[in-house]
Amino acid sequence: MKNLILYQLRSGKNPKFIYYAKGFLNLMIPKFFFKMRLQAALQSLSVRDDKEYIKARVDYYNKLSKVVTLPNEAKLLAEHKLGKQKVYFFDTYEYTRWFPQCYKWGFCPGDVTYVPRYPSVVKSRPLTVDNQNSVVLKLDKIRHFIFVEDKVPFEQKQNRVIFRGKVKGKDSRRLFMKMYFEHPMCDLGDVSKQTTDPQVWQTEKKTIREHLDYKFILALEGNDVASNLKWVMSSNSVAVMPKPTCETWFMEGTLIPNYHYIEIKSDFSDLEERLNYYIAHPQEALEIISHAHDYVEQFKNNKREKLIALLVLDKYFKMTGQEVDIYKEGLTTDEIND
Repeated sequence: MKNLILYQLRSGKNPKFIYYAKGFLNLMIPKFFFKMRLQAALQSLSVRDDKEYIKARVDYYNKLSKVVTLPNEAKLLAEHKLGKQKVYFFDTYEYTRWFPQCYKWGFCPGDVTYVPRYPSVVKSRPLTVDNQNSVVLKLDKIRHFIFVEDKVPFEQKQNRVIFRGKVKGKDSRRLFMKMYFEHPMCDLGDVSKQTTDPQVWQTEKKTIREHLDYKFILALEGNDVASNLKWVMSSNSVAVMPKPTCETWFMEGTLIPNYHYIEIKSDFSDLEERLNYYIAHPQEALEIISHAHDYVEQFKNNKREKLIALLVLDKYFKMTGQEVDIYKEGLTTDEIND
């Protein structure tokens, strides 16, 4: 346990022991405390200067446009209990506790790359036209939402691209390793355990800080999205990836190629060409980094993020024919934001 804690602190990732401690403490707070504050929380939107921005994000995550009746198999919020997938429970419970527990919902935890049969809360969804049944919340945030303070200027970094990730069971990552493992512009490593892939690919993990010595960091999708994309875009390195096929709360579907990240072909055939271009045109790389930083900034306002999540669920219950049970306690916006 001691070694695990030390690794988590050194890795640059969010410490899980702190996350779990906070999650279990939240279970001790009675739900009625949040239900009484629900009306004030939702109504606080009306006095905000960024109201239209918030509405746009709510409608992006929750695309339901007409009332849908949930099937009988949909579960009550009261049935949402702590189980094996603790992270997904804690991340949803943070918001579901605000609403009447008699409400029903669909919930698909894990790496979701399909569109549910009926409206359901998910962490990830495919970037397809007809994905309105996938209602996105900020889930598995301890792993996905990491931002860094990078003090190494882009110009002082190595002219190489780095990748450390699990390759086992991920065909696109395996293809990339086959194509570029021995390429001089690439520092690649597979951190999978008990894999049948080439032993020469196997390596130890690198910390986030060690990644930041490279100008380019590969953000390859695994089961769904590339989980490192958030912290890469907050760094002074540039994310390199094909056009995303899935998205999360980070709204990967709104990212602009060669504006927020360097886009490469889905078959990876133009990697060397793209890297050499930005090595030769560092000012363009710096502009991408600046745009990426601006994009990341919108997710750093925790109070606003909480309000958006509550509004996403509020819309979900309304669009599934469940009216919010208003608790008129006269609380102010300032009290909600405490």
